[in-house]
Amino acid sequence: MRKLHIGCGKRDFGEDWHHIDGGDFSHLHSHDITKLPFEDESVDLIYACHVLEYFDREDAQEMVLPEWKRVLKKNGILRLAVPDFWKMADLYLEECLPLSKFLGPLYGKMKMKDETIYHKTVYDFDDLSSVLLELGFSRVGRYDWRETEHGKFDDHSQVYIPHMQKESGTLISLNVEAIK
Repeated sequence: MRKLHIGCGKRDFGEDWHHIDGGDFSHLHSHDITKLPFEDESVDLIYACHVLEYFDREDAQEMVLPEWKRVLKKNGILRLAVPDFWKMADLYLEECLPLSKFLGPLYGKMKMKDETIYHKTVYDFDDLSSVLLELGFSRVGRYDWRETEHGKFDDHSQVYIPHMQKESGTLISLNVEAIK
């Protein structure tokens, strides 16, 4: 089974995964997440955690997601995690949490080689679902990070408010899975 961890950063899921990221880590197999070095329909699973929001809407829909779909096998799984705008807005409005709690997930900020990159968009479930359906994916739904093979690795798919309160907090990561 060929599995890709796109935008993995320093997280190494082990030898069963191909790690792709723009950074400089020893476990990387490739550096360009927009031009994957794989043949058409040769990948079983793609996992991209808090990566898609670094692309504007047009690039995500016209370049990034179609490239990821290209390498997925028929019935292959695309598993995404992005900041959940609806959940954050709900906490902000209903729980009166301060805006400062959401600045990181909303705007991101990361050094990438010689530049600093920021999030360019946000999604809620309906919005991301319609993007995936328009691109020809099916069976779009939420997934529980606890029930995945990568759930044992703490990453942004497990972001809760209050921080690290995984049993009693509110998950602010939108975790969505779709089938090619």
